[in-house]
Amino acid sequence: MSRVAPEIPVAENPESNELSYSQGDDGRLRGEFDLDVATGERLITALDRASRPRPSPDGSPDVRTAARRRADSFAQLVELATRNLAPDALSGAPATELVVTVPLDRPDPARLNWLGPISDLTTKLLACDATLLGIGVDLNGAPVSVAADKRLFTGHARKVVLARDRGCVKCGAPAAWCDVHHIAHHADGGKTVVDNGCLLCRSCHTAVHTAGWDIVMGHDRHPWLIPPTSVDPRRTPLPAYNRRTLTIMEPMAA
Repeated sequence: MSRVAPEIPVAENPESNELSYSQGDDGRLRGEFDLDVATGERLITALDRASRPRPSPDGSPDVRTAARRRADSFAQLVELATRNLAPDALSGAPATELVVTVPLDRPDPARLNWLGPISDLTTKLLACDATLLGIGVDLNGAPVSVAADKRLFTGHARKVVLARDRGCVKCGAPAAWCDVHHIAHHADGGKTVVDNGCLLCRSCHTAVHTAGWDIVMGHDRHPWLIPPTSVDPRRTPLPAYNRRTLTIMEPMAA
């Protein structure tokens, strides 16, 4: 007697799962998904945990809306997932590649492989924790030379930064969520050395590149945050998140 397979309820059937997306005229990516309840539960649980309010470096409440926190957490979860796919997930770079084409001697903007032109700010942000491959092009855009540049915080250097900062220096997010940010940008000549790196989660990394936050390495060889004038008109340096309960001298003191 043949066995009749049980019928899977519609809400629980992953065979009907779909995800679609498209790029709008403004360049932003929008989409929708239709997920079974188990996958949906994992998504909501992950987003709920990652989108809880986090205080600002000065201790003030998180000013982001719930929708913005969910969006930030989704970006962070994507970043975390790509890191965990890497063979050396703790100390290595993400396994998923973002291809960014950056013209060297032309006024054209940098471009993403899928979604097209991006600003200089976004280019610098993406380059902060990426492997760069320089490709010279002629006036017609044809490649004429290739130059590889090893500049990622990987292996021992990344582990040392993780041990020092323990988490995001701005908000305290777990170290596994974080990029190693070049304090002096690599594009501006900054070296990939421990004293020029600090941990930043994706949302805080974006704030450092776009919202006026600066980071300096103090005389104590720990990173310090300098808030924008909109947060603190005096721009008083703040210690890294894991050191805010300590009594520490000003970073610029001799």
